[in-house]
Amino acid sequence: MRELARRIAAATPEGRDRGVDALRALAILGVVLGHWLVTALVTDSGAVHGASPLRSMPQLTPVSWVFQTLAVFFLVGGRVAARGHASARARGESYRRWLGARTARLSRPVAAVLVLWGVVALALLASGAGVGTVATLGTLVCSPLWFLLVFTALTAATPLVARLHPLWPLAVVLHVDVFRFGLGGPEWLGWLNVPAGWLVPYCLGAAWARGRLAGRSTGWALLLGGGAATAALVGWAGYPASMVGVPGAAISNLNPPTLAVVTFGLAQCGAALLLLGPLRRVLRRPLVWAPVALLNLAAMTVFLWHQTAMMAVTALGLLAGRPLPGLHTAPDGTAWVLARLAWLPVFGLALLVCLAAFRAYEQGRAGRRGHSRRASGRRPALPGATRRVQGVSFGSCRSPRARHDPNDTL
Repeated sequence: MRELARRIAAATPEGRDRGVDALRALAILGVVLGHWLVTALVTDSGAVHGASPLRSMPQLTPVSWVFQTLAVFFLVGGRVAARGHASARARGESYRRWLGARTARLSRPVAAVLVLWGVVALALLASGAGVGTVATLGTLVCSPLWFLLVFTALTAATPLVARLHPLWPLAVVLHVDVFRFGLGGPEWLGWLNVPAGWLVPYCLGAAWARGRLAGRSTGWALLLGGGAATAALVGWAGYPASMVGVPGAAISNLNPPTLAVVTFGLAQCGAALLLLGPLRRVLRRPLVWAPVALLNLAAMTVFLWHQTAMMAVTALGLLAGRPLPGLHTAPDGTAWVLARLAWLPVFGLALLVCLAAFRAYEQGRAGRRGHSRRASGRRPALPGATRRVQGVSFGSCRSPRARHDPNDTL
């Protein structure tokens, strides 16, 4: 393990900002663990339906504050896209080629998920599974795709929004919520907040790429200002305290985004900026950096397949012949929470199986070429994972003169 970590560290370009990769990894892990903790699949009379412990146990609401980390992902995404586009322009690379390379990294793993689950859905319906059950499973699989659609759209708009001040989209969210909740406007107005709400941290990331967020004072201002605004909106304006949707609730902070989740995201971005320095220092250690590097190489695969991993474990658990606590039972008490925590390592093992099966779609042709070389016995000097670190994501910056952003992976 130490030797593998040392080789991964040696394969990482000098210019790569390991703190940025750590923030991306934390954002991905937050989404994964959040879904595993607040999403339950309950079996009832042969059918499967979704449930959330946040509905019956509102005291667990702080869990949503910890694990709803999408704003950090958009912050990092805005920074990386803005720097990557600037590097591409400096090299004389066209916008179309730059965008095509970035979207290809998203489209390949998405296509794999959709094709497999299309086949699974047809097989379930043919075997007699109820439409409601198939719809529940399909919703869990497809729910991460809305995020990718928004992320792809903002990436495509990077040349237009890279210099947009975050206060402009924040003002759009504010006015939409005033019309929706204060003046009785139509509910469909809320969907304007989907691009506007996530454009706020994305524009912050672009400003960060231009050196506009330097200094810890900016981080503290975002953390304290965003936190105070969120507390005021929840305490006095009637916004829900949960930063994720709760079944049966009149208002969801996330679907579509509300002003509360956007201000909460500002606080998260501030915390991320404050963590950056300590993360950079600790990630100088190869044993700490190695798992972060490997997770970044498989970030999209982890994001797209973590729900499948949970559902696979839930389905296999049905072979026990009885509902298993924390897996098939209703999330209605402390016993369920403790049982669900015990299932998390099993979900993790299932996700590793998904990674082994589908990570090649994220790596693309370079990853498959590396696999072919391993199969033929050539280039045995480095382990496969380390070679991908060097050749696919991190090896994109082979020389400082190339003027290529070494963090341009997602």
